[in-house]
Amino acid sequence: MDLSTFPRRRYTDGPTRLQHLPRLSAELGGPDIWLKRDDELGLTLGGNKTRKLEFLVAEALDQGADTLITAGGVQSNHCRLTLAAARAEGLQCHLVLEEDLGPDGHPVPGGTGANPPQHTGNHLLFDLLGADSVEALPHGADLPARMQELSEELTAQGRTPVVIPIGGSNATGALGYVDAADELLDQFAEQSLDVTAIVVPSGSTGMQAGLITGLHAAGSSTRVLGINVSRSRAEQEPKIRGLVDALATRLDLPPVPAAATVGLGDYVGPGYALPTEGMVEALRLLGRTEGVVLDPVYTGKAAAGLIDLVRQGEFSADDTVVLMHSGGVPGLFARTDAFT
Repeated sequence: MDLSTFPRRRYTDGPTRLQHLPRLSAELGGPDIWLKRDDELGLTLGGNKTRKLEFLVAEALDQGADTLITAGGVQSNHCRLTLAAARAEGLQCHLVLEEDLGPDGHPVPGGTGANPPQHTGNHLLFDLLGADSVEALPHGADLPARMQELSEELTAQGRTPVVIPIGGSNATGALGYVDAADELLDQFAEQSLDVTAIVVPSGSTGMQAGLITGLHAAGSSTRVLGINVSRSRAEQEPKIRGLVDALATRLDLPPVPAAATVGLGDYVGPGYALPTEGMVEALRLLGRTEGVVLDPVYTGKAAAGLIDLVRQGEFSADDTVVLMHSGGVPGLFARTDAFT
């Protein structure tokens, strides 16, 4: 897919690795499993939001921005990488955070003081990267509304802010994964792989919608299976579908078949960023068999879903499956209680 007409910054040198996982594949006795290492993308400690930010930040710069505003949880990978992109471009960056839920389902205050609760993982990195402001709101707060208010406040101070949406998942950010679809297809050809399915964590949907659209544009029959990290299937699939449709319209593509939209809600557990037994097993299994560390919020749950699907016989021994590692490992260090 030719995306050269869209403004773009470059934060990664070359493609990320497509890593074979032979010991995990043998352990599960199912398909041949590969791992797409988007945890190794550029910007601070990597992660999938980097691909989105190449287009989002370029668009903001075209609009004359000198300030970025975005939002997410206290341990938001998206906020870390948006801040890192702002530092790379010499821009201000302001973060609006939402308190996480603890293992008991109750909010864990984020705080903004010198040493607030959860001042580890990504929250620590916000400090080290020198965010221009970090504001933590109660769980359930209207983050988009607060970002808009903050944008108006900064405009009144003479700044030129641009709001980057939560997760970077709009029809601009998702272009990063339309492009990634071509990167993957090139790697499949280089390795002579006939890939049955790509398994992705499905949250704000930008990665999944971009891959679905990019594969559709290339005429590929490879399925993209989303493992939801925060919503039921009934809630998530319309969100994926909406972004796929927006991308297809923007890229002047024929409609993407409805069957391409799959977001499995069986592995969310008690809620977003809350641990599950399957996630813990998946992190330990990938670590023990392949020396690979996953994050507990996104790829950990996606890996748990993949492992369960293999055990259920969803894939045969002749199939080849690619798991997308979306990054987020810094957040692991704020959630160590799940592993003790």
